Amino acid sequence: MLLQFVHCLIIFIAFSSISSLNMAKGNSPFERRSLSLDQKLAFAKRCSHEGVLAGAKAAVVASVASAIPTLASVRMLPWAKANLNHTAQALIISTATVAAYFIVADKTVLAQARKNSFMQPSDSEA
Repeated sequence: MLLQFVHCLIIFIAFSSISSLNMAKGNSPFERRSLSLDQKLAFAKRCSHEGVLAGAKAAVVASVASAIPTLASVRMLPWAKANLNHTAQALIISTATVAAYFIVADKTVLAQARKNSFMQPSDSEA
């Protein structure tokens, strides 16, 4: 829930910075219609949801991809067997999982915002 709020806030800031860039280029806000606040919030919620789903998928893949070699090395390598207790193994696996989640979720949200930031409102929204 907190992560979705943060993503919504990031998207809202991105929209406001893009509109300020358009005004700095000389484009008047009166020359083109902009999205309403409700549309922006709905878009931000959709983008954050897509980011959460993509991050969760990446976290599952990363946890499996880091768990297999970690657990195999603890069974086969004498150094790993002597030095990596259960806490260390869990830390290695969870670090890779959390990193994958946040990296992919952030990239997904930013890619969606970038893709749709130049979206023109349709003519039926007059």
